[in-house]
Amino acid sequence: MEAAQPADRVPADPTPPDGRPPVPPAAADAPTGSAPGGGAATTAGGGPEPALVGGDPEPVPVAGDPGPTPVARDGSPGRAATERPGRPERPRSERSPKDMALSLLVLLVPIALLLAFYRGFLGGEQPTTVDAAPAYEQARAANVFPVTEPSGLGDGWRTVSASFRTVDDGANLRVGYLTPEGRGAQLVQSNVPPERLIPAELTAEGQPQGPADLGGANWQRYTGRGNEQALVLLEPGRTVIVVGDARDNELRELAGALR
Repeated sequence: MEAAQPADRVPADPTPPDGRPPVPPAAADAPTGSAPGGGAATTAGGGPEPALVGGDPEPVPVAGDPGPTPVARDGSPGRAATERPGRPERPRSERSPKDMALSLLVLLVPIALLLAFYRGFLGGEQPTTVDAAPAYEQARAANVFPVTEPSGLGDGWRTVSASFRTVDDGANLRVGYLTPEGRGAQLVQSNVPPERLIPAELTAEGQPQGPADLGGANWQRYTGRGNEQALVLLEPGRTVIVVGDARDNELRELAGALR
Protein backbone atom coordinates (compact mmCIF):
# COMPACT_ATOMS: atom_id res chain seq x y z
CA MET A 1 0.00 0.00 0.00
CA GLU A 2 1.17 3.55 -0.75
CA ALA A 3 1.79 6.03 1.99
CA ALA A 4 -0.98 8.47 2.62
CA GLN A 5 -0.60 11.76 0.69
CA PRO A 6 -1.27 15.13 2.23
CA ALA A 7 -4.67 16.50 1.37
CA ASP A 8 -3.28 19.70 -0.23
CA ARG A 9 -0.71 17.94 -2.43
CA VAL A 10 -1.43 17.84 -6.16
CA PRO A 11 -0.43 14.70 -8.00
CA ALA A 12 2.86 15.06 -9.88
CA ASP A 13 1.31 14.07 -13.18
CA PRO A 14 -2.33 14.86 -13.09
CA THR A 15 -4.27 13.55 -15.97
CA PRO A 16 -6.35 16.33 -17.58
CA PRO A 17 -9.93 15.53 -18.36
CA ASP A 18 -11.34 15.20 -21.86
CA GLY A 19 -7.97 14.75 -23.58
CA ARG A 20 -6.55 18.20 -22.81
CA PRO A 21 -2.73 18.60 -22.67
CA PRO A 22 -1.00 18.05 -19.32
CA VAL A 23 -0.67 21.13 -17.11
CA PRO A 24 2.82 21.70 -15.66
CA PRO A 25 2.90 21.65 -11.89
CA ALA A 26 4.29 25.19 -11.61
CA ALA A 27 1.54 26.59 -13.81
CA ALA A 28 -1.05 24.64 -11.91
CA ASP A 29 0.18 25.90 -8.56
CA ALA A 30 0.53 29.60 -9.58
CA PRO A 31 -2.67 31.64 -9.42
CA THR A 32 -3.64 33.84 -12.36
CA GLY A 33 -1.88 37.22 -12.29
CA SER A 34 0.56 36.20 -9.54
CA ALA A 35 4.33 36.48 -9.66
CA PRO A 36 6.60 33.44 -9.53
CA GLY A 37 7.48 34.09 -5.92
CA GLY A 38 3.89 34.31 -4.83
CA GLY A 39 1.59 37.32 -4.58
CA ALA A 40 0.26 39.61 -7.32
CA ALA A 41 2.64 40.75 -10.08
CA THR A 42 3.57 44.39 -9.92
CA THR A 43 5.09 46.91 -12.33
CA ALA A 44 8.26 48.90 -11.83
CA GLY A 45 6.24 51.70 -10.22
CA GLY A 46 4.80 49.38 -7.65
CA GLY A 47 1.30 49.06 -9.14
CA PRO A 48 -0.33 45.92 -10.30
CA GLU A 49 0.70 44.59 -13.67
CA PRO A 50 -2.04 44.93 -16.29
CA ALA A 51 -3.86 41.75 -17.01
CA LEU A 52 -3.32 40.04 -20.33
CA VAL A 53 -6.30 40.24 -22.60
CA GLY A 54 -6.08 38.29 -25.82
CA GLY A 55 -2.39 37.58 -25.22
CA ASP A 56 -1.02 41.17 -25.72
CA PRO A 57 -0.28 43.50 -22.80
CA GLU A 58 -1.55 47.08 -22.85
CA PRO A 59 1.24 49.62 -23.48
CA VAL A 60 2.31 51.42 -20.36
CA PRO A 61 2.99 55.17 -20.78
CA VAL A 62 6.58 56.16 -20.02
CA ALA A 63 7.57 59.68 -19.01
CA GLY A 64 9.08 61.60 -21.94
CA ASP A 65 7.61 59.30 -24.62
CA PRO A 66 5.50 61.37 -27.09
CA GLY A 67 3.35 58.35 -27.76
CA PRO A 68 2.38 56.75 -31.06
CA THR A 69 2.43 58.81 -34.24
CA PRO A 70 -1.08 59.97 -35.16
CA VAL A 71 -2.26 58.72 -38.52
CA ALA A 72 -4.85 60.45 -40.70
CA ARG A 73 -7.85 58.64 -42.10
CA ASP A 74 -6.19 58.26 -45.50
CA GLY A 75 -3.16 56.52 -43.97
CA SER A 76 -0.79 59.52 -44.16
CA PRO A 77 0.99 60.86 -41.05
CA GLY A 78 -1.07 63.32 -39.10
CA ARG A 79 -0.35 66.94 -38.57
CA ALA A 80 1.71 66.35 -35.47
CA ALA A 81 3.98 63.94 -37.37
CA THR A 82 4.71 66.34 -40.21
CA GLU A 83 5.29 69.45 -38.17
CA ARG A 84 8.89 70.34 -37.54
CA PRO A 85 10.31 72.88 -35.21
CA GLY A 86 10.64 76.22 -36.95
CA ARG A 87 14.03 77.39 -38.14
CA PRO A 88 15.23 80.91 -37.60
CA GLU A 89 14.79 83.10 -40.68
CA ARG A 90 17.91 84.02 -42.60
CA PRO A 91 18.81 87.66 -42.43
CA ARG A 92 17.79 89.60 -45.51
CA SER A 93 20.39 91.02 -47.85
CA GLU A 94 21.69 94.29 -46.58
CA ARG A 95 23.15 95.44 -49.94
CA SER A 96 22.63 99.10 -50.51
CA PRO A 97 21.57 100.66 -53.84
CA LYS A 98 25.15 101.86 -54.23
CA ASP A 99 26.45 98.28 -54.11
CA MET A 100 23.91 97.19 -56.71
CA ALA A 101 24.88 100.07 -58.99
CA LEU A 102 28.54 99.11 -58.73
CA SER A 103 27.71 95.51 -59.61
CA LEU A 104 25.83 96.63 -62.74
CA LEU A 105 28.70 98.90 -63.68
CA VAL A 106 31.11 95.97 -63.52
CA LEU A 107 28.91 94.11 -66.02
CA LEU A 108 28.30 97.03 -68.38
CA VAL A 109 31.89 98.19 -68.76
CA PRO A 110 33.09 95.05 -70.66
CA ILE A 111 30.03 95.18 -72.91
CA ALA A 112 30.70 98.82 -73.78
CA LEU A 113 34.33 98.02 -74.58
CA LEU A 114 33.32 95.16 -76.88
CA LEU A 115 30.86 97.38 -78.76
CA ALA A 116 33.47 100.10 -79.17
CA PHE A 117 35.98 97.58 -80.54
CA TYR A 118 33.34 96.12 -82.88
CA ARG A 119 32.39 99.51 -84.31
CA GLY A 120 35.80 101.13 -84.33
CA PHE A 121 38.07 98.33 -85.49
CA LEU A 122 35.83 95.72 -87.11
CA GLY A 123 33.59 98.15 -88.97
CA GLY A 124 30.45 97.12 -87.15
CA GLU A 125 27.12 98.46 -88.42
CA GLN A 126 28.75 99.41 -91.70
CA PRO A 127 26.89 98.10 -94.77
CA THR A 128 28.63 95.48 -96.84
CA THR A 129 29.44 96.84 -100.27
CA VAL A 130 29.48 94.72 -103.42
CA ASP A 131 30.89 95.02 -106.90
CA ALA A 132 28.06 95.61 -109.38
CA ALA A 133 30.25 95.08 -112.47
CA PRO A 134 29.47 91.33 -112.86
CA ALA A 135 25.72 92.00 -112.87
CA TYR A 136 26.06 94.71 -115.53
CA GLU A 137 28.23 92.44 -117.63
CA GLN A 138 25.66 89.62 -117.47
CA ALA A 139 22.89 92.00 -118.54
CA ARG A 140 24.90 93.29 -121.49
CA ALA A 141 25.86 89.75 -122.49
CA ALA A 142 22.20 88.72 -122.49
CA ASN A 143 21.47 91.58 -124.92
CA VAL A 144 17.76 91.63 -124.10
CA PHE A 145 17.52 95.42 -123.48
CA PRO A 146 19.84 98.44 -123.53
CA VAL A 147 21.83 98.66 -120.29
CA THR A 148 22.90 101.95 -118.72
CA GLU A 149 25.07 102.42 -115.65
CA PRO A 150 25.41 105.35 -113.21
CA SER A 151 28.52 107.44 -113.72
CA GLY A 152 29.88 110.26 -111.62
CA LEU A 153 28.15 109.48 -108.35
CA GLY A 154 29.86 110.92 -105.26
CA ASP A 155 31.95 108.94 -102.79
CA GLY A 156 29.04 108.76 -100.36
CA TRP A 157 27.14 106.36 -102.65
CA ARG A 158 27.69 102.70 -101.87
CA THR A 159 26.53 99.67 -103.83
CA VAL A 160 25.00 97.12 -101.48
CA SER A 161 23.38 94.63 -103.90
CA ALA A 162 23.46 93.71 -107.60
CA SER A 163 21.81 90.90 -109.58
CA PHE A 164 20.62 89.99 -113.06
CA ARG A 165 17.77 87.48 -113.35
CA THR A 166 15.69 86.14 -116.19
CA VAL A 167 11.96 85.74 -115.54
CA ASP A 168 9.04 84.23 -117.45
CA ASP A 169 8.29 87.36 -119.48
CA GLY A 170 11.71 89.02 -119.63
CA ALA A 171 14.76 89.83 -117.50
CA ASN A 172 15.53 92.19 -114.61
CA LEU A 173 18.71 94.01 -113.63
CA ARG A 174 18.60 95.25 -110.02
CA VAL A 175 21.26 97.31 -108.28
CA GLY A 176 20.76 98.57 -104.73
CA TYR A 177 22.48 101.67 -103.34
CA LEU A 178 22.93 103.39 -100.00
CA THR A 179 22.80 107.16 -100.41
CA PRO A 180 25.15 109.62 -98.68
CA GLU A 181 22.36 110.32 -96.18
CA GLY A 182 22.11 106.62 -95.33
CA ARG A 183 18.86 105.96 -97.19
CA GLY A 184 18.05 103.24 -99.68
CA ALA A 185 17.60 103.49 -103.45
CA GLN A 186 17.23 100.80 -106.10
CA LEU A 187 17.83 100.94 -109.82
CA VAL A 188 15.71 98.52 -111.87
CA GLN A 189 16.13 97.97 -115.63
CA SER A 190 13.85 95.44 -117.32
CA ASN A 191 12.16 94.41 -120.55
CA VAL A 192 9.11 93.06 -118.68
CA PRO A 193 5.98 94.84 -120.00
CA PRO A 194 5.41 97.98 -117.86
CA GLU A 195 1.79 97.07 -117.08
CA ARG A 196 3.17 94.09 -115.14
CA LEU A 197 6.52 95.50 -114.00
CA ILE A 198 5.28 98.73 -112.39
CA PRO A 199 2.62 97.11 -110.17
CA ALA A 200 5.12 94.40 -109.20
CA GLU A 201 7.78 96.95 -108.18
CA LEU A 202 5.60 99.72 -106.76
CA THR A 203 2.53 97.65 -105.76
CA ALA A 204 -1.00 98.80 -106.53
CA GLU A 205 -0.28 102.02 -104.62
CA GLY A 206 2.11 103.17 -107.32
CA GLN A 207 0.35 105.96 -109.18
CA PRO A 208 1.80 108.52 -111.64
CA GLN A 209 2.24 112.02 -110.21
CA GLY A 210 3.31 113.89 -113.33
CA PRO A 211 6.48 114.39 -115.36
CA ALA A 212 9.88 115.03 -113.82
CA ASP A 213 12.23 117.46 -115.56
CA LEU A 214 15.40 115.42 -115.63
CA GLY A 215 17.86 116.12 -118.43
CA GLY A 216 15.26 116.13 -121.17
CA ALA A 217 14.30 112.44 -120.68
CA ASN A 218 10.66 111.52 -120.26
CA TRP A 219 10.76 110.55 -116.57
CA GLN A 220 7.55 110.24 -114.58
CA ARG A 221 7.14 110.64 -110.82
CA TYR A 222 5.32 107.79 -109.06
CA THR A 223 4.27 107.02 -105.54
CA GLY A 224 5.60 103.81 -104.05
CA ARG A 225 4.95 101.51 -101.11
CA GLY A 226 4.91 103.15 -97.71
CA ASN A 227 7.13 106.23 -97.66
CA GLU A 228 8.89 105.36 -100.91
CA GLN A 229 8.76 107.35 -104.11
CA ALA A 230 9.89 106.50 -107.62
CA LEU A 231 11.03 107.85 -110.94
CA VAL A 232 9.98 105.82 -113.99
CA LEU A 233 11.36 106.04 -117.54
CA LEU A 234 9.37 104.28 -120.26
CA GLU A 235 11.31 103.42 -123.42
CA PRO A 236 10.65 100.98 -126.28
CA GLY A 237 11.80 97.57 -125.11
CA ARG A 238 12.95 98.80 -121.68
CA THR A 239 11.59 100.31 -118.46
CA VAL A 240 13.86 102.01 -115.92
CA ILE A 241 12.71 102.54 -112.33
CA VAL A 242 14.57 104.40 -109.58
CA VAL A 243 12.74 103.79 -106.30
CA GLY A 244 13.44 104.02 -102.59
CA ASP A 245 12.94 105.95 -99.38
CA ALA A 246 15.74 108.35 -100.32
CA ARG A 247 15.01 112.01 -100.73
CA ASP A 248 13.79 113.32 -104.06
CA ASN A 249 17.09 115.06 -104.83
CA GLU A 250 19.02 111.82 -104.27
CA LEU A 251 16.70 109.85 -106.54
CA ARG A 252 17.11 112.52 -109.18
CA GLU A 253 20.90 112.39 -108.82
CA LEU A 254 20.90 108.61 -109.37
CA ALA A 255 18.56 108.79 -112.36
CA GLY A 256 20.49 111.67 -113.94
CA ALA A 257 23.82 109.77 -113.61
CA LEU A 258 22.71 106.93 -115.93
CA ARG A 259 24.90 106.74 -119.04
